[in-house]
Amino acid sequence: MAADESAAVDAGEQTTASTARRRRLETIFRRELRTVARTRTFLLLAAALAAVTLGVTWVGGGFTAGYLPAVVDLLTPMELLVPIVAIAFGYRAILGDEQRGELDVLETYPVSARELVVGVYAGRAVGLAATVVVALGLVGIAIAVTGDDTLRMYASHSGADSPILFARFLVLTVVFALVVLAVAIALSALVSETKSALAVAVVALVVLLIGLDLALVYGLAAGLIGDGELIHSLAVSPLSAYRGLVLETTVGVASGTGPRIASPLASLLGFAVWTGGSLAVAVWGVSR
Repeated sequence: MAADESAAVDAGEQTTASTARRRRLETIFRRELRTVARTRTFLLLAAALAAVTLGVTWVGGGFTAGYLPAVVDLLTPMELLVPIVAIAFGYRAILGDEQRGELDVLETYPVSARELVVGVYAGRAVGLAATVVVALGLVGIAIAVTGDDTLRMYASHSGADSPILFARFLVLTVVFALVVLAVAIALSALVSETKSALAVAVVALVVLLIGLDLALVYGLAAGLIGDGELIHSLAVSPLSAYRGLVLETTVGVASGTGPRIASPLASLLGFAVWTGGSLAVAVWGVSR
């Protein structure tokens, strides 16, 4: 009987602790959502991204040409713009709390470093995902409205130029943005000044956009990476993984048979490693 009572007490304590942990995460999450909604810079970034995506699609004739041509036109701009927007959303996420003294206040409450990082990341992720979804969603709606009769016929099927392909592109772009956001939050937890955060963010952009791709090219040219290994090696770079996933699962599907461009499984695994590793670094940076 005593053992049963002890087990019941332990279970009750675990439930109470779990409930308290969830409430703390919800509090941090809601605070970040309010921060995103009230920050004009984020709203301007969202408006700018939407304007650029619509402008690129209009210049490339994607509104009348269809979903797939729009994806091809938007892929390169998204490779450049999404990391910039994601870094802007996250490079001061933890640093701002430290400068305002909020981290010192949180230390007086039972808030762990992991809870803080997860709550901050989740709140910023919702705002960033909404920014990307609205920008690309407007493009998809515009194509559906302005497309010709052939496009409307394809829209009811899953073949070439289907909106399903554009939806895949949208989802992959959101996932790519969230990976870069995790990197930005890790950087924010490691620096101590705004100028340092900005400088480190610029360096991170250069590494993500240029450095890792150049490393892959060098490895291929030097024979360190074989032709058969390249589709898996793309997962090392978030940018290359994103590009490979879009070409493999969207453009390649519509174009028919051909050589494999990337390994979706390896690329998604690379995304997971970059996200999990970056958040782990952020937790370490907050707790040090």
